[in-house]
Amino acid sequence: MMRNAAMSKASAEDSSKAVRLAMIEGQIRPNRVSDERVLDAIRTVPREQFVPKFLRGVAYLDEDLEIAEGRYLMEPMVFARLVMAADIKPDDVVLDIGAATGYSTAVLSRLAETVVTVEEDADLAGKASTKLSEQGCDNAVVIEGKLVVGAPDHGPFDVIVINGAVETIADSLMAQLADHGRLVCVRQQDGVSRGVVFTKTSAGDGAEKAVGARELFDAFTPVLPGFSKKETFRF
Repeated sequence: MMRNAAMSKASAEDSSKAVRLAMIEGQIRPNRVSDERVLDAIRTVPREQFVPKFLRGVAYLDEDLEIAEGRYLMEPMVFARLVMAADIKPDDVVLDIGAATGYSTAVLSRLAETVVTVEEDADLAGKASTKLSEQGCDNAVVIEGKLVVGAPDHGPFDVIVINGAVETIADSLMAQLADHGRLVCVRQQDGVSRGVVFTKTSAGDGAEKAVGARELFDAFTPVLPGFSKKETFRF
């Protein structure tokens, strides 16, 4: 009996690895994701473990999955391209906003030194903490709080990842970026939705910091709660 259970578990794990590899080779790599560190991080995280059981069979489809009311797991290709654009270094400290059940945090934790996750839904925050512990993500911590506020007490951050589209971002969130820090998200503006990387720069010592934006690719994902124009400040 125990042997059969062990064999069944091993078979399920092998199947999960095969589907993950198919996702990478069929969806992600062909869409200009060439950073092997990013691909390896995605390859090691079982995406199906971060969605409700009834969605596990479609966890690797190239589409957004609603995993709670109004909350989505971003489609693999869009997420992977944003992570690659963030150019995360092994010694970076990352702020992950709206990770829901923690999938994005699990991936980011394989790339960065530390990941701080902000989640305002108490149930999702609890699930994220449990899932991250199960995946051995000892360098990640989940904080319950407003998504639009971020985690100012834990910054500055080398990278900020927003798990959803934004119509606007408060200056107070941008202020949490370290010098030369990067913020990646999907920006919806004037009817156009694109992946964007914001980078904080300065002209020199003591100079006022500026944030520049670079559009990356066409993308659509639902707006994250708190990031619509009617809810906060404009860019």
